[in-house]
Amino acid sequence: MKINIITLDNKQGEPVTLNQDIFGLEPRKDILHRVVEWQRAKRRAGTHKTKQRGEVRGTTKKPFKQKGTGHARQGSLKGPHQIGGGIAHGPQVRSHAYSLPKNIRNLGLKCALSLKAKEGKLRVFDTLVVQDAKTGEMAKKLEALGISSALFVRGDNPKDAFYNSIQNIPYMDQIPVIGLNVYDILKHDEIALTTHALKALEERLK
Repeated sequence: MKINIITLDNKQGEPVTLNQDIFGLEPRKDILHRVVEWQRAKRRAGTHKTKQRGEVRGTTKKPFKQKGTGHARQGSLKGPHQIGGGIAHGPQVRSHAYSLPKNIRNLGLKCALSLKAKEGKLRVFDTLVVQDAKTGEMAKKLEALGISSALFVRGDNPKDAFYNSIQNIPYMDQIPVIGLNVYDILKHDEIALTTHALKALEERLK
C-alpha cells in the first residue's frame, strides 16, 4: 500500500510505502471495542462513594422499646431501610482499571490505523513545522486540505508554533507517537502522521 506525502501547502510529494502488517489489516470491531472499553475504564476516577450504616452520623440509641409498641422491632436509625440511614451495597471508592494483554492492545491500534487507511482518512505529511503560530492562517490551510477533524501524530510532542496554531481550532489535536491510542484515533475523522512519526510508529508496532 502506497500513499503520497503531502505538505501543509497542499503540494504532493513522492509516495511512501505503508507497512501492511500495521495499515493493511482487516479491522475487527470486537478488538476495537475491547481496547476502547479498557481505555475508558482506566480513565474513570472511581471516586463515587455512599455512606454505609457505620458511617452515618447520628445516635446509636435504640429507637423504641423492643415489645409492646405494635411496631416491628428496630435496633438502629442508621439501617438501610430507615430514612436518612446508610446505603446497602452502595458504590465505594475503587479503581475500575483492569489488565488487557499487550498483544490485544497492539492489535487494536493496528486495526484502528488500518480502518483509517481503508477509509482513505490517513494522511502523511513531510513536516508539520511552521514559522509562526497563526491560527487563522492554519485554519485556512487545513480547510484547503479538506481537513475538518484530525489527530496530528508527531514523533515527539513539541509545544511549537504548529501546536499553538491548532489549539483553538475545533476538533484538531496533537499527540506523540508514544501516546497514540485507539480511542483518540476513532474520536477524530482523520489521522495525520509525519514521516518521522510513521517510522517511529512502525518501530513501535513491529
